[in-house]
Amino acid sequence: MRAELPSAAVVAAVVTVTGVLLGFLWLWLAPRVPLISDGRAVFLRSSEGEQAIGADGTFALLGLGFGAVAAAVVFLLRRAGGVGVVTGLAVGGLLGSLVAWRLGIWLGPTSDVVSHARAVGKGVVFDAPLRLGAKGMLLAFPMAAMAVHLVLTALFGPRDEVVPGPESAV
Repeated sequence: MRAELPSAAVVAAVVTVTGVLLGFLWLWLAPRVPLISDGRAVFLRSSEGEQAIGADGTFALLGLGFGAVAAAVVFLLRRAGGVGVVTGLAVGGLLGSLVAWRLGIWLGPTSDVVSHARAVGKGVVFDAPLRLGAKGMLLAFPMAAMAVHLVLTALFGPRDEVVPGPESAV
């Protein structure tokens, strides 16, 4: 297990860094939730809008895609596999999701809705802060990575040699 630690750390670090790209794509592709102020309070522009759940879905779909690609790349580069590589892939996927989530929130619209509403003025539509309502979406990246890596290993991974035993000599 100690021999696999360096490769696990490299895989985890590289997959974590891909979270930056995931965060930028989430920020770019996630639907915006439009808000409007009447001077006293801030309201959703459309009370039947589905943009908030769309942001969660966008994050999940991007996480699934990133997980599948990361697993395929790791499998192609480290076909022999091992527990360390798989652990690095899982940990890197989770950390990459966390990086993407926080980066999207940090670079997205301001989280101070009240001061933003005052700044834009009464009756002007502005974007709500980007948020991830369903925190379980953070697991899409590592779960997709694990599933795809498992399937690739099962289909194309190295096979153990079958050593004939004494009962096969009959």
